[in-house]
Amino acid sequence: MIFDAHLDLALNALEWNRDLTQPVAELRKHEQGMSDKPDRGRGTVAFPEMRRGGIALCVATQLARVELGAWSPAFGWRSPAQAWAMTQGQLAWYREMEAAGELVQIRDLSGLDRHLRLWTEQTPQTGPKPIGYILSLEGADSLVSLKHLEKAVADGLRAIGPAHYGPGIYANGTDATGGFNARGRELLGESEKLGLILDVTHLCDESFWEALDLFHGPIWASHQNCRALVPHPRQFSDEQIRALLQRDAVIGCALDAWMLVPGWVRGTTTPQSSGVQLEHFIAHIDHICQLAGDARHVGIGSDLDGAFGTEQTPQDLDTIADLTKLQPLLEKSGYSAGDVEAIVSGNFVEFLRRAWQQA
Repeated sequence: MIFDAHLDLALNALEWNRDLTQPVAELRKHEQGMSDKPDRGRGTVAFPEMRRGGIALCVATQLARVELGAWSPAFGWRSPAQAWAMTQGQLAWYREMEAAGELVQIRDLSGLDRHLRLWTEQTPQTGPKPIGYILSLEGADSLVSLKHLEKAVADGLRAIGPAHYGPGIYANGTDATGGFNARGRELLGESEKLGLILDVTHLCDESFWEALDLFHGPIWASHQNCRALVPHPRQFSDEQIRALLQRDAVIGCALDAWMLVPGWVRGTTTPQSSGVQLEHFIAHIDHICQLAGDARHVGIGSDLDGAFGTEQTPQDLDTIADLTKLQPLLEKSGYSAGDVEAIVSGNFVEFLRRAWQQA
């Protein structure tokens, strides 16, 4: 069983217009000749491939940023109200997938245990097993007010990342600088009060350190790699990783190729020219394990549908089903069967148990 801590499923369904109930091969076929998105015809994620890869659980996002003109005017909305409306459309799609039996929302410990039994016990099942998802908000720009946050939690939101790329409404994200503003500090306090998990992925360094100082609830990083291996502010420094280890966090490593190997030039470098393989992904996992002294603080946060496809993944990965290749690679690197199970699913499952028991 695999737990993927970061997938942008609803974003792909609505903004990429992908019917994720169809196999990846069909999605690629439908997108032949399209050029509006960089990954057209090269997507890697759909429900049939997730089931084939044993991906029983994932953290699935709502994502609608407000574009403040400092990162990419082509990817964002002009106001929090517009962004909120987009996240509500994404939530409606998740609900439709639940009604169709494709997904089931995991909100609490009883739901988590029930879902794990469904996937691990040999019980009669009519049709494919639903994939469990924990709802996360990637970037808080869409929260018009803290009342909107309360509504989101009532709808099943269980994790929140305050910022995405560039400057945000509440905090500063990748490629920006600076800490939380007054509204952002209020957001952290309310998120802690509501029992949310804080996702520190994408926070710029100043906002990262301020978040650790101000937020006292459970913290994870859903999709983040190591700056020591690929120097870039999008990655974590060893100092940041050690600080997260002290907070008993789990870090999900991402499969975006530019985060795996140094020197990647967007639009120029290819998986073939860089030589990137799944072994480079294992290297980031191993780096965190070496800093921790064990294999209990790292997992998978693939981000495989995060606006890129096979043009920006390891050469030996065709679809998300190929996450099954990680087990023999980890064993080849010296990890025990227990360590492998912890990395591919157990660490995030146990994190949720701790976080929700405390809540």
